[in-house]
Amino acid sequence: TARHLIRRAGPATLSTSAAGDGWAFGSLVVTACSHEGEPLLLLSDLAEHTRNLNADPRAALLFAASTGDGALAEARVAVLGRIAADESDEARRRFLARQPEAAGYAGFGDFRVYRMAVARAHLVAGFGRIRWLSREEVVGPNAPALAESEAGIVAHMNEDHADAVALYATRLLGLAPGPWRMTGIDPEGIDLAATGMSARLSFGERIEDAKAARAALVRLVDEARGAA
Repeated sequence: TARHLIRRAGPATLSTSAAGDGWAFGSLVVTACSHEGEPLLLLSDLAEHTRNLNADPRAALLFAASTGDGALAEARVAVLGRIAADESDEARRRFLARQPEAAGYAGFGDFRVYRMAVARAHLVAGFGRIRWLSREEVVGPNAPALAESEAGIVAHMNEDHADAVALYATRLLGLAPGPWRMTGIDPEGIDLAATGMSARLSFGERIEDAKAARAALVRLVDEARGAA
């Protein structure tokens, strides 16, 4: 549940310690995820929270299943860790694939991608389902073969199998029709997006490489067609 909430990669509340006096400081950010499931953020050097992180990298990100009425009855997870700049091409590519509207300012000189090195997390998933989680329970092991193939798989699905991507969203997740596209694939599932909408579809079992990804994607589209 915690990993699913984090990988949905939408808005989150970032809590930092205010530089100088140490007061708690909260801000709203948009996120993506590394291939292993660690949160990624695009932050400006000029932002208050970035100045706070430069003084003390310890922070928390709160991910919630809902922010509307009745949100306290829904699952949420607070992820604790240290946030530092990540200059890798993969981090930037994954963030912009998940948050394409950020491309308009991602190239500005004061913006850079940051990654949270997860230490632990606190999950509230319903009555009697409240517990602390270790890093190993939150962040999955590396799957280098799949990470290397990700960009090609995503491009292939969007260019040659857009109909299948649409079925994932509408038939399996019950979402409204739209120009759905795949934005990422990782060992646990795929990320989908359309105008003003985003979604997460889990595989149900972990995959490690392109061959396993193809089998999982074919199985899902067969399931979607059978749901007609």
